[in-house]
Amino acid sequence: MTNKEDGSRRFYTCNCFTTDNVFLEDYKLHVRFSSEQQFRLDYQSILRRLGCVTDQQFEDVLNKISQEVDRRRRLCVTSAERAVAIKDMYHPLHPHVYHLQESFLAPKFKQIVECCRSSNISEEGFGDMLEEEAAARVYRFPVFEKRFCEELMEELEHFEQSSAPKGRPNTMNHYGILLNELGFDEGFITPFRELYLHPLTSLLYPDCGGRCLDSHKAFVVKYDMNEDLDLSYHYDNAEVTLNVSLGRDFTEGNLYFGDMRQVPLSEMECSEVQHRVTEGLLHRGQHMHGALPISSGQRWNLIIWMRASQERNKLCPMCNRRPTLAEGEGFADGFTKHYDALLNPSCVLT
Repeated sequence: MTNKEDGSRRFYTCNCFTTDNVFLEDYKLHVRFSSEQQFRLDYQSILRRLGCVTDQQFEDVLNKISQEVDRRRRLCVTSAERAVAIKDMYHPLHPHVYHLQESFLAPKFKQIVECCRSSNISEEGFGDMLEEEAAARVYRFPVFEKRFCEELMEELEHFEQSSAPKGRPNTMNHYGILLNELGFDEGFITPFRELYLHPLTSLLYPDCGGRCLDSHKAFVVKYDMNEDLDLSYHYDNAEVTLNVSLGRDFTEGNLYFGDMRQVPLSEMECSEVQHRVTEGLLHRGQHMHGALPISSGQRWNLIIWMRASQERNKLCPMCNRRPTLAEGEGFADGFTKHYDALLNPSCVLT
């Protein structure tokens, strides 16, 4: 896999990836770590209030941060190595699910996309085709046929049970699969984003990069009674996110949405959103959200973080600063250099 994922453009990460948004699961806290001195100054009193009161507990926190920072620094190399090893040693159970087919898609989803492609359509014009949730600009609609969801989960479980190496999606999800490493990007996720999701995001989110999405990160997360049960309140490293419930029998585990991340937490009110199998929830990446615990069963979710380099090149959504670029693998974190952005002028809003 090359860095120039689309054949012509190079994508980068922001250097804040190795310092910012480290999640301390025991304390449900995202932190920034540039040095021990900075960390003690910024977080020691906060951690004490959250129960980190002994020297050993604080030392344990520092050790976990050190491990996570080291993982992130090596991620570009280790991810590429895993992808090569998976391609060499893993034999898919359902090879056809790696290549997008129209038969995988729900009829209503194809109807919605076709409506969005119409030259004279407006957001109001197809509002009755989408189910807008109580949370602002969160939309629900069927995405996949149930049979495809079942075959995709069978494929993912087959991979999980194999001896092939596996990487976790992010610091908040311990159980899941990075779809680019498994080989889903070129034949499935990229055409799905470009041909089917782009018409929706162009119409629904033109103000936050929906018309110029040019990269993504796709992964599957798993919630299980013996593994991850829920997902803490957070925002995504994305301009627009699609979250599809693939299934397995489960109870509860609804999503909840607050407000955009710029709004103070004390001023947010959350709305609960039911997540039904085969359906997707489309929302702005900076919209604060989380997942309530499942109470039985197991749930698989397909997550696609869609990114617009024209937006994030101006301000990194993770550190709120102009990005300082570092080499990345594949689509990396969706940043491009200025001369690369000039090659893609189609993002201009009209």
